[in-house]
Amino acid sequence: MIKNLLIGSLFLLITTLSFSQQTAVYTNELVDYNKAIELYKNNQFLAAQNLFTRVKSEAEDETIQGDCAYYIANCAVRLNQQNADALMEDFVQEYPTSIRRNDAYINVANYYFENGKYSYALKWYDKVDDANVPRSERDRYHFNVGYAYFKAKRYTEAKKYFNRVSTSEKYGSQAKYYLGFIAYEGDDYEEANELFEDVKDEERYAEDLSYYQADMNFKLGKFQKAIDMGKEQYDRSSPQEKSELSKIIGESYFNLEQYEEAIPYLREYKGKRGKWNNTDYYQLGYAYYKQGAYQNAINEFNKIVDGRNAVAQNAYYHLAESYLKLDQKQQALNAFKNASEMDFSAEIQEDAWLNYAKLSYEIGNSYQSVPQVILSFIEAYPQNKNNDALKDLLIDSYITSKNYKAAIELLENNKSFENKLAYQKVAFYRGIELYNAGKYQEAITYFDKSLKEPRDQVFTARATLWKAESDYNLSNFEASLIGYKQFLQLPGASATPEHDNIRYNLAYNQFKLKNYSEAIENFKSYATSGTAESVRQKDAYLRLGDSYFVTSQYWPAMENYNQAIELNTPDADYASFQTAISYGFVDRTESKIDGLTAFTRNFPTSVYRDDALYELGNTYVSLDRTNDALTTYDKLIREIPKSSYIARTLLKKALIYDNTGNSNEALTIFKKVAADFPATPEALQAVASAKIIYIDQGRVDAYANWVQGLDYVQVEDAELDDATYQAAEQPYLENKTNQAITRFESYLEQFPNGQHALQAHFYLGQLYFADNASEKSIPHYTFVVSKERSEFTEQALARISEVYLTQNDYKNALTYLKRLETEADFPQNIIFAQTNSMKASYELKQYSEAVDYAEKVLQNTKIDNAIKSDAQVIIARSAMKTNNEQKAKAAYAEVSKIATGQLAAEALYYDAYFKHKAGEYEASNTAVQQLAKEYSGYKLYGAKGLVLMAKNFYALGDAYQATYILESVTTNFSDFPEVVQEAKAELAKIKAAEAKTNASVETDEN
Repeated sequence: MIKNLLIGSLFLLITTLSFSQQTAVYTNELVDYNKAIELYKNNQFLAAQNLFTRVKSEAEDETIQGDCAYYIANCAVRLNQQNADALMEDFVQEYPTSIRRNDAYINVANYYFENGKYSYALKWYDKVDDANVPRSERDRYHFNVGYAYFKAKRYTEAKKYFNRVSTSEKYGSQAKYYLGFIAYEGDDYEEANELFEDVKDEERYAEDLSYYQADMNFKLGKFQKAIDMGKEQYDRSSPQEKSELSKIIGESYFNLEQYEEAIPYLREYKGKRGKWNNTDYYQLGYAYYKQGAYQNAINEFNKIVDGRNAVAQNAYYHLAESYLKLDQKQQALNAFKNASEMDFSAEIQEDAWLNYAKLSYEIGNSYQSVPQVILSFIEAYPQNKNNDALKDLLIDSYITSKNYKAAIELLENNKSFENKLAYQKVAFYRGIELYNAGKYQEAITYFDKSLKEPRDQVFTARATLWKAESDYNLSNFEASLIGYKQFLQLPGASATPEHDNIRYNLAYNQFKLKNYSEAIENFKSYATSGTAESVRQKDAYLRLGDSYFVTSQYWPAMENYNQAIELNTPDADYASFQTAISYGFVDRTESKIDGLTAFTRNFPTSVYRDDALYELGNTYVSLDRTNDALTTYDKLIREIPKSSYIARTLLKKALIYDNTGNSNEALTIFKKVAADFPATPEALQAVASAKIIYIDQGRVDAYANWVQGLDYVQVEDAELDDATYQAAEQPYLENKTNQAITRFESYLEQFPNGQHALQAHFYLGQLYFADNASEKSIPHYTFVVSKERSEFTEQALARISEVYLTQNDYKNALTYLKRLETEADFPQNIIFAQTNSMKASYELKQYSEAVDYAEKVLQNTKIDNAIKSDAQVIIARSAMKTNNEQKAKAAYAEVSKIATGQLAAEALYYDAYFKHKAGEYEASNTAVQQLAKEYSGYKLYGAKGLVLMAKNFYALGDAYQATYILESVTTNFSDFPEVVQEAKAELAKIKAAEAKTNASVETDEN
């Protein structure tokens, strides 16, 4: 076309020259113009452009100028010059009548097209006037435009141009191929298939067409044909195409339920951009499931994370089934729970929920109480054929789940499902739970509830017995006695586990009521029954000895004390002391002396050592063996300086000196007692005895001067002091609390340093403490413990410690607890001091001190299991706080042997924790399952256990279990924000890792 135009131009030029007689200059321009044309034809575009530019600037003829402008712009296009588009636009604007206008657009567009710059080409094709495209160029033009639109994914416009050349001999096949592809992309598979059939014999399209036709047949549901066509091309395909064909073939087999054939192809699929999605995992997992390859099925199903559609619900259901086939019940429970929470398939939802309820009963449930799970299913599906069986499970689940509080709430608040037998049992177990927590009054409430539904004779008897035990612990001894006797008369009593010990309990109750003959009868019956438990039997012999002792039956008392010693009682020191004392009451004084002497030798650390020395000294006095008495008293004073007997021992020594004519030595001791133990009865007795000596010596003035220095002795007010105190003490002894408080306060106001001030302060402290006015008791107990040791000191120390512990004022509590430990005479107070010092030290974050006290507590063989558990827990918790996990592990192992309730749950959680740390993930999960089964009521440890279980599952390669459990924790345990935060952090970490291979996983980043 360009050649024809040039010939026409030359013809016009020659004509013009011949008729117009152009000058030589014009001839030279034509020569240069032709040179530029030759350079252009030879692709020397820069040289041609420069020459065209010179010719254009010198030419006077507009046609020459226009032609030059046309070629200058064309050269710029081919040289990729930045102003190429502008030059072409300038040409069109400056020479609007040029016959090269349309040709310019096409020429530039074709150039860009041939160089693969389709967006540039399309820009210029859009400027072309279709009607003026030469017939010979139309097919090429239409195809190029269609293809440019196709590359721009503007399929509607592309389709219009391809249709214009679909019958073209040159472009028809290509057009049909692209039209087929457009139909394929538009999901018009019938049309696509028809178009592809027209070109399938052309070799250049065969390879691609096999894939497209296989895919189209798959999408049309023609699965066998899709398989055949995919296999045809499979071995000749590139890796990417092979991956896509694997998916088509594998999924086609899957839809034909030919799962064995599907598996190898589904496995070969590489995913989109190297990632599978949840559907991909589901199909392979289901294929394995149908083949009975349950572990392989699990390995695929459990990669489905974040699934929230019908495919996911189906997958989770079959994942649960697979877990069950392999007896992995905890995993199955989670998967059934997940499937039951989706409503895409009502049938799957109901069946999943049913299985979730059954498994919850079987293995426990950390998310919600088992009864609640079962009951919620029955309410949601009242017509389900399994409901009768579930109701039986519901009854039993109240007890096996040990979540008695929640069970009671369900039974009391859901009148549509009443079960009197279940209520009787659950109320009883809730009462036991409260009893073990030391909440005796609340326990009685639930035992009464149980007794109102006397459906089972055994539970009626047990509730009666434990109600009596609660009354006993509340010191309601008359009420407890009635309860024990009722228990013995009930028909179900003999079948209870408590029956063997009823005589022991009854004996103690009679002992407390001072019904010693009945106590003796019952202690003897229990101790000789043959079914007595070892620890109780030893104690029964001790108490039998005490019962005989207080009723002055000393020989049988000694027999029973000795029997307890022979049985290796931990209270051998007490029994030995009592035996020695008893000899004194049967006029076997020498045996008493031998017994007490042996006691001080055999039990050097006994709390009764000062009692023995004091009693031994007194015995020597009664025999007029004053030197032995003084030696013994001195030993007591020297070896046990903080004994409560010190003041009395000093008085005894002084009296010996006074009676033997050593009145000055006696006076020295009396004055020491008065100074060291002010305001105590011993001090007042010392003052009175000293007064007699001063009078005998005729030194009344010296006595008066001395007494004036004692602010608690006011001779002139002594009678008024005594009368005022007695007026306050009388209502106290008569249990008239308010009157006693008023009078004691009045006495202390009148006589702040009176001779009875110590007693008054102590009794006021006791009155306020009993009246739950513990804050008011503090200054009175403080006064008592600030004075020298007296008969009130020990109890005051115990009480003030208890008050501060109740207020969580551990610092002040610890101050008095430490004193109580060293000053107490009663073993129970020493245990109280050490146990609470241990707890207070822990609360004050004094972990090493807490451990020291705990270890001291554990050395005491007389403590019960509850205190042992507390001590081991303190050791364990302190060790965890100081990062000594080995010590914590050992301590928690000990706790687990004896603990109940919350401490048992804590110990079991840490058992799982340490197993996780050791990489024993399955064993750790077993411990968490046990936690869920036996201690579901302790939600904190249930939540912490679930987070641990999630970590275990992820370490075992089960991403589904891990993520589902963590998501459940975040939604079900908002009461424990720290646990939820840990779960969220772990969940984010796992999802980020899984998102690298699973396109369906949503993370914060996507």
